Amino acid sequence: MSVRFRLSRYGSKKKPFYRIVVADSRYPSDGRFIEKVGTYDPIQNPAQVTLDKEKIKAWYEKGAKPTKTVESIFKKEGVLKEVTQ
Repeated sequence: MSVRFRLSRYGSKKKPFYRIVVADSRYPSDGRFIEKVGTYDPIQNPAQVTLDKEKIKAWYEKGAKPTKTVESIFKKEGVLKEVTQ
């Protein structure tokens, strides 16, 4: 089982809102997930991000890998520096 951090899209047409979730890579992108670890709202200026750093760190230790988009969000928020130390 390949576990990934990824975005799951919510919101209405032209008003996206994303949850950052931990999901098996075989699940549909907006379907079933294991745990919610944060949110991302690109409509706000600047984009609003909320993260549960303890959950993210725990999932990194279990071997979860982020998608490219989620990895860039984690870098901007400084989560990857905390996890790798």
